[in-house]
Amino acid sequence: MGAASPNHNKKKVIGVLGGMGPEATALFFRLLVRSTDAATDQDHARILVWNNPRIPPRSEAIISGGPSPLPALLEGLTLLERGGAGLVVMPCLTAHHFASELAAAAGVPLVDLIGETLAHVRKAFPALKTAGLLASPGTIRSGLFSKAFAGAGIGILVPAPREQEAVTAAILEIKAGRTSGRPRTLILRAARALAARGAEAVIAACTEVPLVLRPADLACPFLDPMAIGARACIRKAGYAVKD
Repeated sequence: MGAASPNHNKKKVIGVLGGMGPEATALFFRLLVRSTDAATDQDHARILVWNNPRIPPRSEAIISGGPSPLPALLEGLTLLERGGAGLVVMPCLTAHHFASELAAAAGVPLVDLIGETLAHVRKAFPALKTAGLLASPGTIRSGLFSKAFAGAGIGILVPAPREQEAVTAAILEIKAGRTSGRPRTLILRAARALAARGAEAVIAACTEVPLVLRPADLACPFLDPMAIGARACIRKAGYAVKD
């Protein structure tokens, strides 16, 4: 077993504000581990995970005035900070609608998965002009991606109404633990429809989507904010990112 690095305690603890949903949170934890260039246990990042599945539905709050998730998000943020987190990330893209309020209350940096995805696109795909969005209704209604990407001259395509109904149904099935069969078929069909309409890349703008869709499934680039964000968190915490 390896000895702990003398500089380990100078690196930041990553706080994961999760539970939206639990399986997406578990996937994000795995991505953090697999994104780290580590030869021993001791080379990995210290990570705190607050998995609160009782946070009210984000889309309902945005679209129909349902209970706000903000109090529960603030509670989780406080718990992570008290536990020693030096930065906090939410593996839920719809919850980024409330990111400005969280950032204002936070005593540590809040990692923006949408901003990190845009930064990745600018570096890896500088010629990209149109991206398709696979997202929850709340993310689409909030315009989180369209507003962020417009500044880079990138247009966002969203599914047609019936296709979006299918995407939403698939997301709910994935949250219920079904990650093969019908939900995968629905997500894959919607992704390919976006590409057929002119999307030069497809963004997994719901953290459940990468549980059923993989880069090899599409002929165009597949942009996963979860994977991109995990690598950003590792860098920001002071650890080495695996090539």
